[in-house]
Amino acid sequence: MTKEIPSELLRVIDANINRLKEGIRVVEDILRYRDSNKPLALKLKTLRHKATIDTYKELLAQRDSINDVLRPSTKSEQTRSSIEGILVANFKRAQESSRVLEEIFKLQETELSENFKSIRYELYTLEKEIILHEM
Repeated sequence: MTKEIPSELLRVIDANINRLKEGIRVVEDILRYRDSNKPLALKLKTLRHKATIDTYKELLAQRDSINDVLRPSTKSEQTRSSIEGILVANFKRAQESSRVLEEIFKLQETELSENFKSIRYELYTLEKEIILHEM
């Protein structure tokens, strides 16, 4: 990275990169293992691998998951009524996280901002394809 990220934003970045990758991974694994859909699972895997930055140790040093003020799950997070509900929730989680990263990196690193914007738009496309055509 060319510019130093302010330390108060590292925790925001860490949480959102984790959330983005986790959301994509849930969808990827459903398409991979339940549906045996290699082309879509591969697209998701590739997208998940695009969601990286090169400051892993800096991010890890700022992680404070024990003291996260919103750590407890809400009732809606504990309940899913269908696989489609799981897919939708995880697409939304990933899209929202990529948007946060896009906005944060506008302050420091335009190239990374554009990377996360690209991920977000690809997620919108995959969500439509998977939810409307696969379910």
